[in-house]
Amino acid sequence: MKLLFCVEGLCLVCFVLLSQVSAKNSEDIRCKCICPPYREVEGHIYKQNVSLKDCNCLHVVEPMPVAGKDVEAYCLRCECKFEERSSGTIKVTIIIYLSILGLLLLYMVYLTLLEPMLKRRLFGHSQLIQSEDDVVGDQQPFANAHNVLSRSHSRPNMLNKVEHAQQRWRRQVQEQRKSVFDRHVVLS
Repeated sequence: MKLLFCVEGLCLVCFVLLSQVSAKNSEDIRCKCICPPYREVEGHIYKQNVSLKDCNCLHVVEPMPVAGKDVEAYCLRCECKFEERSSGTIKVTIIIYLSILGLLLLYMVYLTLLEPMLKRRLFGHSQLIQSEDDVVGDQQPFANAHNVLSRSHSRPNMLNKVEHAQQRWRRQVQEQRKSVFDRHVVLS
């Protein structure tokens, strides 16, 4: 339920940002002229908020570092480019990325802090952790967790399915580890 409110809030924020930034911002349109060194004048980068038709050295380079007839020679060496961006799209993209990162961090906190406490409460301390040293023969870690889950009538059915899928995944990983280590021993 809280996740639904978070998603709705995120959509609302995105809509508000897009509606506010739909008009072009003066910082979204600019002309950038890169002028190399010319005689005793050092190279410099000039930026101005001008339209596409005015994107040339004469309109962007202010103050002009040379005078008189050298202006044309100086401007011919300058490379001017018109740049256009959408700051609204950039802002919305950053907000979406930060929201996803926040949700992932919350999930990580849940997995590291809350899930072990819930498992201790459900399975008891002795059934929670089994190291690889305790595995003997065909026994798998968390092998008795399925029995505990099947006896648990108070837990919702969906949680049982998720836990069963986790146990199946753990068994598959353990089998893969075993086959990889067996192949490694054979190869060396």
